[in-house]
Amino acid sequence: MALAMDIAGLHDFMQQAFQQVADDFRIDRLDETGLTVRMMTAERHLRPGGTISGPSMFALADVSVYFAILSRIGPVALAVTTNCSIDFMRKPKAGVDLLAETRILKLGRSLAVGDVLIRSEGVSSPVARAALTYAIPPS
Repeated sequence: MALAMDIAGLHDFMQQAFQQVADDFRIDRLDETGLTVRMMTAERHLRPGGTISGPSMFALADVSVYFAILSRIGPVALAVTTNCSIDFMRKPKAGVDLLAETRILKLGRSLAVGDVLIRSEGVSSPVARAALTYAIPPS
């Protein structure tokens, strides 16, 4: 499927629609098979024990699937998460960015399903795996 938005367009859209979190995320790769989103981690993303918090990893998974969907359907601000299942598998490395390898498994007219593997940069084993479903509003 051809891409409806490129990396620059997705970043611009996030700055306009979600400026409160837009600077936490950067798309490192985008193509027809999926994308890689980077979360630039900071002190605010840590939990007690010095590791990246679960809510921060959820945010990365959620934004990554959102980017993947918008890259294919264009800037639809009201596409929303309807379901998420996330498995936290190992402790992320503190002080290192997180990378989310994301792909769309199904893109329909009203629902999209995505899959995300989250890794600490420089570490091959995933720290989390997530499956998300999004509702796409009628156009």
